[in-house]
Amino acid sequence: MFGGLSNSDYTKMNEYIQLLQKLVSTQSFSREEENAARIMRDFLTGKNIPFQQKGNNTWAKNKYWNDRLPVILLNSHIDTVKPAKGYTRDPFQPDIEDGKLYGLGSNDAGGPLVTLLAVFVHFFLKKDLPFNLIYAATAEEEVSGTNGVESILGKLGTIDFAIVGEPTGMQMAIAEKGLMVLDCMAYGKSGHAARNEGINAIYKAISDIGIIRNYKFKKASDLLGEVKMTVSMINAGTQHNVIPDQCSFVIDVRTNEHYSNEKACEIIDKLIESKVKARSFRLNSSGIPVSHPFVQRGISLGLNYYGSPTTSDQAVIPSPSIKIGPGESARSHTADEFIYVDEIEKAFGIYINLLDGLQLK
Repeated sequence: MFGGLSNSDYTKMNEYIQLLQKLVSTQSFSREEENAARIMRDFLTGKNIPFQQKGNNTWAKNKYWNDRLPVILLNSHIDTVKPAKGYTRDPFQPDIEDGKLYGLGSNDAGGPLVTLLAVFVHFFLKKDLPFNLIYAATAEEEVSGTNGVESILGKLGTIDFAIVGEPTGMQMAIAEKGLMVLDCMAYGKSGHAARNEGINAIYKAISDIGIIRNYKFKKASDLLGEVKMTVSMINAGTQHNVIPDQCSFVIDVRTNEHYSNEKACEIIDKLIESKVKARSFRLNSSGIPVSHPFVQRGISLGLNYYGSPTTSDQAVIPSPSIKIGPGESARSHTADEFIYVDEIEKAFGIYINLLDGLQLK
C-alpha cells in the first residue's frame, strides 16, 4: 500500500482493471477510436458523471467546480498503434497471467488511462478540493493528430497544470523532446547507367545524409541531452539502368528546449544541399521547472524526475505539464505488450498522494 490508503480503495481498482480489459478487447487504432470512446462514456454514465464529447474525445469535470480555483487536467489517450508483427498472442485478448495483463494498448496507454479515471472518480464528489479537475480521454495521440486533445483545448478553458498519463514507471518526466519530421529531396540529372552521364541523386542524398549523421547541434540540455537526428526512410530510382534524378529521404528530428522546431529546421536547411520541408512545427519541446509544486511534492514522496526522449500530448498542451503513469515506456509498441496489475494499483495510490491537498497557487 502507498500513503495509508485503505484496502477498500485498492479493491475498487478491480472495476478499472476490468474496464482496461474491455478496452484492450476493443480495436481502437488511431482515428478509429469510436468504440473505445463509447466504452469510456458508458463507464462515466454508470458512475452518474456528466461528460462532454467532441469527435472521439470525452471529458468531465469534478462535481463541485469552483471558478476561483486553479484547474488540473488529467489526460490520457484511448488510441493504439497497430499490433507489431511479432505477436505470439491475440493482441485483443486481455488475459491476466502471473500478474500481467496482456494486450494491445494495455501499457500504452490503457493503464494510465484507467488509473487517472479512478483518481478522477475518487476526487469527483469532494467539496473541499484546492483545485478543479478535468478528466479527458482523448484520441489520435499515437499519430500526433489534430483531432485529439488539441481539438478540445478551447472548450476546456484555462488549464493551470496538466498530468499526461503515459507509461513512465510512475517517475516524473518533467521535460520532453520535441518532434519534427523533415521530407528531403536531392535532385540530380537522369542518364544511362552504362555511360558516364547524368548526375546521380542517390549519391547527392548520401552526401547530405552523411552530414546529418555527423552533425551535432551546439546546445545540449541537462535533462534532454542533444538534439537527435535520424534518417529513417529513403527512396529513389525507377529501374536498374537509369541514373535517378531524384532521391527522397526522411529525417526524424527530436529537439531539446534550446531549439524550436522552426529554428532547427533552418539550421538543417543550411547544412545540406537537398531541399528540406517540415511536415509541421507544432510538436515542440516542453518542460516545467523542478521548483514546480507538483514536482516538489513528487520528490518528497521519493519519486525521481527525468527528461523524456519520446513525444506525447504534452507537446500540444500549452500549460505546464508533467508526464507520469504506470507501465514502462520500453514495452510500448512491442509484441505481446503487457502491464502488471499491481503497477496500476500502486499508481493509483501515488497519484492520490501527489494530488491530495496539492496547492498550485
